[in-house]
Amino acid sequence: MNTTFPRAIVALLWLACAPASIALAQTATVPATAAAVTLPEAIRDRIDHLRYEAQQDVRGARIMGDELVARYYESQQFQPAWQDTGRLDTLIAALGEMRDDGLDPDDYHLAALQSYRLDLRMNKLTVVDRANLDLLATDAFMLSLYHLFIGKVEPQKLSPQWNFSQRTVPVNDGLQRLAQRLAAGEIREAYAAARPQHVWYQRGRERLREYRAIADAGGWPSLPDGPTLKPGMQDSRVPVLRQRLRITKDLPATAPAPADASLYDAELVTAVQHFQERHGLTADGAVGPGTRAALNAPVEARIDQIRVNLERARWTLHEIKGEFVLVDVAGFYVSYFRDDEPIWTSRVVVGRDERETPIFRSTITYVVFNPTWTIPPGILVKDKLPELKRNPGALKRMHIRVLDGSGREVDPYSINWHRYGPSRLPPYQFRQDPGPDNALGLVKIMFPNPYLVYLHDSPAKSLYDQDQRTFSSGCIRVQKPFELAELVLNDPQWNQQSMKALVDSQETRTVNLAKPVPVLILYWTAQPRPDGQVIFRKDIYGRDAATLAALDSEFRLPALPR
Repeated sequence: MNTTFPRAIVALLWLACAPASIALAQTATVPATAAAVTLPEAIRDRIDHLRYEAQQDVRGARIMGDELVARYYESQQFQPAWQDTGRLDTLIAALGEMRDDGLDPDDYHLAALQSYRLDLRMNKLTVVDRANLDLLATDAFMLSLYHLFIGKVEPQKLSPQWNFSQRTVPVNDGLQRLAQRLAAGEIREAYAAARPQHVWYQRGRERLREYRAIADAGGWPSLPDGPTLKPGMQDSRVPVLRQRLRITKDLPATAPAPADASLYDAELVTAVQHFQERHGLTADGAVGPGTRAALNAPVEARIDQIRVNLERARWTLHEIKGEFVLVDVAGFYVSYFRDDEPIWTSRVVVGRDERETPIFRSTITYVVFNPTWTIPPGILVKDKLPELKRNPGALKRMHIRVLDGSGREVDPYSINWHRYGPSRLPPYQFRQDPGPDNALGLVKIMFPNPYLVYLHDSPAKSLYDQDQRTFSSGCIRVQKPFELAELVLNDPQWNQQSMKALVDSQETRTVNLAKPVPVLILYWTAQPRPDGQVIFRKDIYGRDAATLAALDSEFRLPALPR
């Protein structure tokens, strides 16, 4: 039977496991005397116990992938895979390095395997112990690779909008790849291939190591409360600020100490501006409550942020290749990527708390110049109907026309708006005419989705100057929309001059993309930069806590069909 297991690996060698945690047995029931039992026979006996009995922990470890482990050993005629101490050492070292991925090596039986390794070297293991060791190592190998390639947390359980593709592979193919890797001794190669290949991920692992080193060294000092620090001031807190910024390399280690340690001098101002910029704060050099709060966030909180976003990277970065548009909702930016790096970036405004911008992927297919705006039902009920009940003339001021089912315009004063509400929508369409005051601005960039969300221009230009840009009803307003339109159209016919001419003509026109462009709407609260720094952002929708809790919880997989 060639069964496909949900959410399994495509590129490598293994799959996942059943949900019930079935433990290794303390002792084995063997068909002959202990001395006569071969290791393959002991492994076969252990497989029987895995499938049919709930047993006790051995050395604090429980097999998580009982059925998959069983199938692997059946495919190998119950031959052992981990009796070589060199191979076992490589596995143990690789499991220890999972910490750099933000994962807990103890989830993969690290302590038990270390204990077995010591006894294996000293030749203290019985044949049953050796069988237990082998099954435990195989389970650790499979599960850790699964988490690197797929992620430990299931994103669709955290967000109903999640629609990124689920990678699958037939079970037998996965087991064959696993056997090939083990036969070739390619343990480290398997881990390297399972991790996202995107440069972002490697940078994230490096930054996590650095922040953990900071934590091991005692973290950083907290800046005491007090009046806002401004350039040129003298304050007893300045030496603390200087020390704090040196630790995160916002202030270079080579920066000389000033003659007056309490002076907030130009070099320290530059360091503060650098810190503010990578924390999404106005880079004015003034250390007020917002900047002080970011400075005083404990290093453990920053470590958790990096861990959460490495998990998000495992959900998505395997799919990020070629050219695509990426919207970072928490970072308030949209970027156009080519060859793993952004070649263009713009500020965006995203959905406010009660109208969050959804996290999903789609494909940009066309651009509309001088668009009309048809008010969606949600905005109509929450925003427009209350205003209409007070003043039907408000529609005219906003250049919004009321149309009946035949497309004929209806006088808003002729309608009793009090008859309508959330349970009874008015039987009309509300359409805003094109123009500079249109809610969508002068251009919108379209991609099919069930949320009525798209990228578009906006007449509210001043909102792009805010640090936290959560003002929309879910759509993504782009500060430089025509530059993005030119990139996605990728057609010499459509440059800034030709687009301006079309807008000036006031003609509404739809232009299809010759080649559709993927768009990924993601949520990053920590991002590693090429310069060795980390961008941190506020968790505007409060999503990090649930992801972190799931990341730190005991793992369960869907059942593998038997």
